[in-house]
Amino acid sequence: MRSLQKRRRIQVIVLALVCLVGATALIGYSLRNGINLFRSPTQVVETPPAASEVFRLGGLVVDDSIKKDAGVKFFFAVTDGANVINVHYVGDNLPPDLFEEGQGTVATGRYVDGVFLATEILAKHDETYMPAEVIDALKEQGVYQAPDAG
Repeated sequence: MRSLQKRRRIQVIVLALVCLVGATALIGYSLRNGINLFRSPTQVVETPPAASEVFRLGGLVVDDSIKKDAGVKFFFAVTDGANVINVHYVGDNLPPDLFEEGQGTVATGRYVDGVFLATEILAKHDETYMPAEVIDALKEQGVYQAPDAG
């Protein structure tokens, strides 16, 4: 009788461990495409990612770089002060209302053949806000200027 109880406990523990490992594997598998790393233009130039890797690119929109394409698509360039990456927006939505030259932006997409193909663009939400990652990248390059307190 005692041996049967011991065997059942071991079976239950083994089954629980198998379920735990299976659940962990499923969670990891589902998150593998949902995690987007942030990179500055300098990081992209120094270590170009694979064409299949989706990541976020952030910096300042270069002055006079926004050029229209067909439909809602357009071209622009992003800089961190040291390097410039050309971006082609290939998403389906209009750009944010506050997206403009000289302002901070974060774009999500892939880097293919020297051009960042953006499917999503985020822009500042007021005159003083800039994403923390963009500020850090600009500070790293020594070109960050704090907005005027007003």
